[in-house]
Amino acid sequence: MTPMINSQMPEFKLQAYRKSEGFVTIGNEDLKGKWVVLFFYPADFTFVCPTELADMADNYEEFKKLGVEVLSVSTDTHFVHKAWADASETIAKIEYPMLADPVGNLCRNLGMMIEEEGVAYRGTFLFNPEGQLKIVEIHDNGIGRDAQELLRKVKAAQFVHNNPGAVCPAKWKEGEAVLKPSIDLVGKI
Repeated sequence: MTPMINSQMPEFKLQAYRKSEGFVTIGNEDLKGKWVVLFFYPADFTFVCPTELADMADNYEEFKKLGVEVLSVSTDTHFVHKAWADASETIAKIEYPMLADPVGNLCRNLGMMIEEEGVAYRGTFLFNPEGQLKIVEIHDNGIGRDAQELLRKVKAAQFVHNNPGAVCPAKWKEGEAVLKPSIDLVGKI
C-alpha cells in the first residue's frame, strides 16, 4: 500500500518488547480510539537509529500527555529488541513498545520495506483515533528525525482534528493563531 493521507491503519498483530512488560503482542485493534505514532527505523545495533529512539524516549512523556501511543518498528525480532535494551544504556531507557516485524508485513503495507536489504526506511506515521493516517514522513536512512518537530506536528494535527474548519500555518506552535480559510483570505496571506 502506498501511504495515503486519510487511509486506514493496516491490520497487524506483532510481538513487541516493552521494558515494563517484557514480551507483549500488540495489534491495530489494541490501538483503536488512540492517537498513534508508528516510528519505523532500519535496524537494532546500528548508528543513527539509537539516537532517534533515545530522542523519542526523552520525549515519550510529552507524547503520552497528548494521548499519543508511540511504537517503534523494525524488522528485528522482539528478542533482538530485548538484547539491544540489555546491551545499551541508551536503548534501556525506552518505555514505549518496540514492535518486531521480522517478516516485514507491516513495513510492506506502509511502503517502508527495502526489499534488497530486508530493513525499513525511516518512516513516521501518525494515525488519529479513527485510525486515519494524518501525517507521513519518510527519510533516507542516513537522515535522522527530531521528536520535538514531530510533537509540534502532532499538536497541529490534534488542533485541526478538534477544530473543524481551522488550519495551522507553517511553523505553527500550540497557542499561536490559526487560520479559518474563507474567500476573504484569498490573496491576503
